[in-house]
Amino acid sequence: MDLGTADLDEARHFYSELFGWSFSDDGSYTTFLLNGQPVAGAGPLLGEGQPTAWSTYLATNDADGVAARVTANGGKVLVPPFDVHDQGRMAAFLDPGGAPFSVWQAGTVPGAAVFDVPGALTWNELNTRDLEGAHAFYGAVFGWQFRHSTLGEAPYLVAKLQDTAICGIQPMSASQWPADISPHWMVYFAVQDCDRAAGHVVALGGQVLFPPADLPIGRYAVVSDPRGGMFALLASTR
Repeated sequence: MDLGTADLDEARHFYSELFGWSFSDDGSYTTFLLNGQPVAGAGPLLGEGQPTAWSTYLATNDADGVAARVTANGGKVLVPPFDVHDQGRMAAFLDPGGAPFSVWQAGTVPGAAVFDVPGALTWNELNTRDLEGAHAFYGAVFGWQFRHSTLGEAPYLVAKLQDTAICGIQPMSASQWPADISPHWMVYFAVQDCDRAAGHVVALGGQVLFPPADLPIGRYAVVSDPRGGMFALLASTR
């Protein structure tokens, strides 16, 4: 995952204070580190009017093959596959429901090295207005299997790869999601104390968009950084 932001210096300060990250920078791209291991990236916005946002990257060993399957299954190629020096090969897409996502074919840079500990990625979730369409698309493009579940009274899909749960897909009901919020992938960062972390977000100039609440797997909140980059916090009981 990485962050496209309107203020890279501000993002370095905000996320370093919130999650205890350090960072390295090559002049054009920032790699955030947790205990010396890469956990996320950040760079400047590339287009006029582009919002500050976190992007979800899915690992692949064939970015060009993914691009062909995206097109064949009703998605759109936003950025065709290209090489990032010797570090890897990437591409960006829209799924048929309009949610953007990217892929990373590793070269010398494999991606994040730490997961499921406080300050690191712990879950990715697609919010879509077409649950069945997402089921068909991602299953065809990435070979995912799905377990049907519920979140409260709403249906919820857990995507699996080789019997390992890797992400979730939930519908954006008209009653709960304003029409002006587009389908999107959400990144969840693990924290030890959700309420405390949400308070820290506010103290650092961010906002709490959905206050801390309990789930069967733990306590979570949806927040944003000072530039509007949205993400979730999860204190898991797993």
